[in-house]
Amino acid sequence: MKLRITVAIAAGLAALMTAPTVAQAAPHHEHDGIRYASVKGCTVKGEQRPCGKWRLMMHSGEKGSLPDAETIAREANGKSSVTQVAPIAVSGDGQRVAYFTKAGRLAVRTMGGGVKVFAKDALPRVAQYNVTFNLSDDGGRLAAVFGTAKAVRTRIFDTATGALLGSTPGGQSMLGFSADGGELLTDTAGDEGVTDLIAYSESGEQLFRTTPPQIVSANTPQALSGDGRTTANVVMGAKPQLILYDMQTDEVTARRKLKLPAGDLLMVDWTGEQQVTLHLVQYPNERKANKMTIVQIDTGTGAVTVRDHYSLLKDSYVFAACGG
Repeated sequence: MKLRITVAIAAGLAALMTAPTVAQAAPHHEHDGIRYASVKGCTVKGEQRPCGKWRLMMHSGEKGSLPDAETIAREANGKSSVTQVAPIAVSGDGQRVAYFTKAGRLAVRTMGGGVKVFAKDALPRVAQYNVTFNLSDDGGRLAAVFGTAKAVRTRIFDTATGALLGSTPGGQSMLGFSADGGELLTDTAGDEGVTDLIAYSESGEQLFRTTPPQIVSANTPQALSGDGRTTANVVMGAKPQLILYDMQTDEVTARRKLKLPAGDLLMVDWTGEQQVTLHLVQYPNERKANKMTIVQIDTGTGAVTVRDHYSLLKDSYVFAACGG
């Protein structure tokens, strides 16, 4: 059985893996980066389980690994969960990656540089599979989100120093950082069964909370612009549209008709002042490899450009596709 992770991962880690022999620039980055990460599936006693190291697939075509990262998530008591995959996230610019080390510590490694290992008490003691990491596009900010039965506040860190910058209420779904990393967007159940969008500063200050129109709330995910107030989401289907929404004025400010390649919408990211990037994935069947297409949308005109496309490793138990 193939599973998938929808956390952001999009970087290269030259210090951690077999270095590519050819330096080929990635479409969104100045240096070679990873298209996606994957964990192999192995059959144990008739059951599919994750096994081996995180495999990192480069834009150059080279394949590396992340040997110091935990693959199998550990329970809160430190024992192996056996079947659950440990979280990982990579910044959209391809320069930093966040993960649990095999010693159980939160770490952020910079491509071609060092690793910042966070304090032992940086995160509460919970099962690793209940933690989701989310990095800003430039890798300067990290959010750790906890999917535990009892709400635990999301923690926001400076990745260069490991300092805790702030926190936001637990029990909310994090949709991602804004394009410049200065804010983050969440959603949560509001009154009378509606869904609210909430924008916070990196210190955890609530900036906006709105109950958007159904065309926004019913078509997820949403992404936050660098202005900290404009969201983008896509209506899929026979007539896809890009929807821009202003959280400050509570107004839909633009609708752009789109012509998209085939695929299910996996991620939406702002990657410029007037650019939104989509990851579209196809799951043909168990015998064929999953396929990814990445497109960029001009938010002013709705013009769509294919940035990249590739097939994933067929033996992937879990894959984590790039963001940004």
